[in-house]
Amino acid sequence: MNQTAAIVPLRLIIGLVTSSAIGLLAYRRRSLSRSGVAGAVITGTLLFGLGGFACGILLVTFFVTSSALSRYKASRKETVAEQFDKGGQRDLGQALANGGAATVFGVCSGIAVLTDAPPAVVMLCLAAVIGALASANADTWATELGVLSRSAPRLITNLGRTVEAGTSGGITLTGTLAAAGGAFVIGLAYLASGLIARLFNFNDQSATMFALFNTRTSPVGQSIGLLAGALAGGLAGSLLDSLLGATVQAMYYSNRRHKPTERKTERDGAANQFVRGWLWINNDWVNFLSTLGGAAISALVFSFFVA
Repeated sequence: MNQTAAIVPLRLIIGLVTSSAIGLLAYRRRSLSRSGVAGAVITGTLLFGLGGFACGILLVTFFVTSSALSRYKASRKETVAEQFDKGGQRDLGQALANGGAATVFGVCSGIAVLTDAPPAVVMLCLAAVIGALASANADTWATELGVLSRSAPRLITNLGRTVEAGTSGGITLTGTLAAAGGAFVIGLAYLASGLIARLFNFNDQSATMFALFNTRTSPVGQSIGLLAGALAGGLAGSLLDSLLGATVQAMYYSNRRHKPTERKTERDGAANQFVRGWLWINNDWVNFLSTLGGAAISALVFSFFVA
């Protein structure tokens, strides 16, 4: 496996060029701010360079689908968007919050390969990458499509209580189904990229992932395990995001707009009134913690299938 060391510099360069190009395109389309471009370059370069081809594809899949959905029926979301801490243009904090956990696990998988760590370590790190990005994608799909639901959201901590669309902790059937779809797409993207890597003989841990782990589980069974892990991790992460949003995320009240909001201040700098939660936990922290939870669940589910 140490032959991988020879191609890591090349992969880092490819990751840098690719993530820079995508980041600049996203900046021109107003999907990323300038700092968001920096975040995309950091995560993209490291994830592709050390996590491998498939991990890079997962990050691209997340970014492309989430950016596209943020523009879907944007005019209907404008009122709801005023409640969110940040708008549709992702900044550095959002980029790292959504892709940071996946990047860490991707780097760990690369280090594990380079140091000839046990195959189980490599596979669990990759499963965690899948779960982290499945969680980020699931939450984004749930948010972007859930706010369009015709039925009122229900508070995750009290399903008998309806809340206003866009309220932190509010969930809908539409949003939950969207979350499942977003998570499943990440699982499919990983399997597809792994097949491509094997087809073109890429020296990549994703291409040899199944062969690394010598178990009695068939490749089909392991593929099902990956999809199940992505789905479970994505859904768990999305629901954890809602739970944290309903309990510990800092929430404020805008006296100007007479609405609850995640924003500490208005766009003109006017301070909003703090009403609940922990002051240091903003939406970026909620996203990061939920992706960590999704990563753990995905790795746990996958390990069950290949044990």
